[in-house]
Amino acid sequence: MMDKIPINDTVAYALARLVDDAQKDRRDPSHSDIEFQINKSDLSCADPNKEGPPVGKTKRVRAVLTWAMENRPESAEYFAAGLISSVKASGGFRESSPNFVGVDEISNLADSLKPLGVSLAADGSLVPVALNGLSGKQLTKALEIYIERAKKGIEDAALVVGTSKDLMEAVAAHVLKELWGQYPTTVNFPTLLGQAFTALGIATTADKEENGEHPRKNMERKMYDFACSINRLRNKQGTGHGRPWLPDLSHDEAKASIEFIGTLSERLLSELKKKKA
Repeated sequence: MMDKIPINDTVAYALARLVDDAQKDRRDPSHSDIEFQINKSDLSCADPNKEGPPVGKTKRVRAVLTWAMENRPESAEYFAAGLISSVKASGGFRESSPNFVGVDEISNLADSLKPLGVSLAADGSLVPVALNGLSGKQLTKALEIYIERAKKGIEDAALVVGTSKDLMEAVAAHVLKELWGQYPTTVNFPTLLGQAFTALGIATTADKEENGEHPRKNMERKMYDFACSINRLRNKQGTGHGRPWLPDLSHDEAKASIEFIGTLSERLLSELKKKKA
């Protein structure tokens, strides 16, 4: 079971529907179960039932998720996964259970999670969709999801599900595959990224400064150099499991690195779209 999942407005709405028992007899998870997940995700400050008149389960979940997505996105991801776990433990995904949430509700949630790279099984199990089998526009769209999460500093966005690549590597390889038809699988990161930069017409440190060149070229060289520096901070033994950074890297340093990974990856995909247009 994944302990956190990507979330957007569509997922938040579908999640809130899982606990909607307004038209039926009361069913679990209870308000107490929901409160446990809220507190566990450190989101009690967003709980409308903490102060003022209590609201129903659906409005309560939707209010917490709406606030968390804007203010504490990683906590929103933990709460979303925790809520699904509570529904599953209550029998919400089992048709014979009095707490069964409904076929449409499960289907809607599964459909909303799939574009975010998460597969929801009929029994409520959550598994990440590996990106190795994707290509072209599908892979571009999947990588964009990782990029949005990386730009928010969410740590596991630095590594791409189903591979040992970090996000910059995955994007660089995708760029070369799209523009050159293939990419080298045995070269080191600076070479791979340098080839992607070259294919997109972006300067690297191998490109000597020329008189009268646009100032952006110097910025591009610095971006390339910074990307290589960040890659050297990777915990290469992690290969996608656990914290992807060297042990002595602070949380703030890791967050800044992840945000840059998202920014650079977004730039590469943006240039790719221009090339393919």
